[in-house]
Amino acid sequence: MAETSPIRPTDDEARALAAMLMREARTVALGVLEPGTSVPMVTRIAIAVEGSGVPVALVSDLSQHTAALREMPSASLLFGEPGAKGDPLTHPRLTVQAEAAFVPRSGDAHAGLRALWLSRHPKAKLYVDFEDFVFVQFRPLRAYLNGGFGRAFVLTPDDLRQG
Repeated sequence: MAETSPIRPTDDEARALAAMLMREARTVALGVLEPGTSVPMVTRIAIAVEGSGVPVALVSDLSQHTAALREMPSASLLFGEPGAKGDPLTHPRLTVQAEAAFVPRSGDAHAGLRALWLSRHPKAKLYVDFEDFVFVQFRPLRAYLNGGFGRAFVLTPDDLRQG
């Protein structure tokens, strides 16, 4: 008996749903590997998304997840929150596998990310310029969209840019 894949062909509706989940998110779950042990750990971080579809976070060098990203830049981000009603597993969610890239404070990239960040997280003006805080871009490698029951898709970085 031939098995059929539960993964649907990626279409414009899937791209739009992924873009909406990313655009509307204020926080995500971040998965990294703990330095020294390589044991998975998950935390919640604030997020913004550049116009090119690249997620960005402002992280502190005092945090364990920043140390983890500096040691091994592979990461996973989970976008999407369950709704107030119904089965939480029927609500759409997007997992983005990414490579973390730290952005130096000098240069135009930092200034642009700072402006984007403060437009999404205005209360961060209290600490955005602290020395231990740095921006990190999560450059997508691939993404897995669960759009609800029976609606699974694999997306490419280009799919995330097109949404």
